[in-house]
Amino acid sequence: MEIDITATPDPVLGDGAVVTTAAAVAVVASLWAVAVLALRLRRGEPAIPSRPHAAACWGGGDVAAVLLGYLTLVTVLAGFIPEETALAPRLVANAVTTLLAAGLGIALLRSRGADWEMLGLRSASVAGDLRLAVFALALVVAPILALAGVLDRIEPYRHPVVDFLTEHRDIGSLALVLLAAVVVAPIAEEFFFRRVLQGWLENRMSESRGGAVVVSAAAFALAHWGQGLAYVPLFPFGLVLGAIALKTGSIVPCILLHAMFNAVSIAVVLLTVPPA
Repeated sequence: MEIDITATPDPVLGDGAVVTTAAAVAVVASLWAVAVLALRLRRGEPAIPSRPHAAACWGGGDVAAVLLGYLTLVTVLAGFIPEETALAPRLVANAVTTLLAAGLGIALLRSRGADWEMLGLRSASVAGDLRLAVFALALVVAPILALAGVLDRIEPYRHPVVDFLTEHRDIGSLALVLLAAVVVAPIAEEFFFRRVLQGWLENRMSESRGGAVVVSAAAFALAHWGQGLAYVPLFPFGLVLGAIALKTGSIVPCILLHAMFNAVSIAVVLLTVPPA
C-alpha cells in the first residue's frame, strides 16, 4: 500500500506555509544526503556497507507457493466481503489477510530450513538500521515527491485510502490508516518483494545480483498498477530498498524506510487534501 504524496496541489492551510516549509526541508535533506553520499564514494567507501549474510535456501517453487497463498487469501476475502462494504472494515480485513499471508510464507520458508537471519528479519544493530533508513529517506524523499507531482498532472493519483482520509479525520480512522500503511504494508511488502522474491533471484542471478534488485523493484512497482502513475516513482524507490536488502541481507532497514516513507505520504495528504 502506497499513498501518493501529491494527490492535490492545493494546500489546506491558507498560504501553504507548512507545505512550503516541509518541501524546503525535504529538498535540503536530499541535497545533504547526496553530498554525504558523494563524499563517501569519493573516499572509496561503499554507498551501503556490506554485511555478511546467508543466501536464501528456498527455490522458485517456494516463491510461487508464497504468492499463491497470498492470492488465495485475497480471493477468499473478496468472496466474503461485498463490494459495497465500507472502506474501514475492508482496510482491517486487508491488513489481517496480508499479515496472515506473510505469516504463512514465513512458516513455509522456516520449514525449508530458513532461520530468522536468512529471512532478513534479524537486525545486527537496530540503531544502525534506523540511521540507514533515515539517510535513505532523506536521499529519496524530495526527488520522489517532485516526480510524483509531475506525474499527478498527467494522470491523477487514485487510492481509496486518500478518499477515506478526505471523509474521516478522527483519531480512530487515522490510527487505522497508520496501522495499514505504516505497519502492515511495509512488513508484508518488504518480506514478499525484498526477501522472498529478491532473495531467490539473487541465487538465480548470482553473476549479476543487481539484476535481482531491478526485477524485484519492477515487481514492487507493478503491484501498484491502477493507482495512477504511482508505479513510476515507486520503481526507483524499490531500487533503493532492494540495494539495501542486497548489501545488508536484512529487510529491517527496508521496513523502517518503507514505514517512514508511507508516514510522510500520509502527513502530506493530511496537509494538502481538504476534508470533505
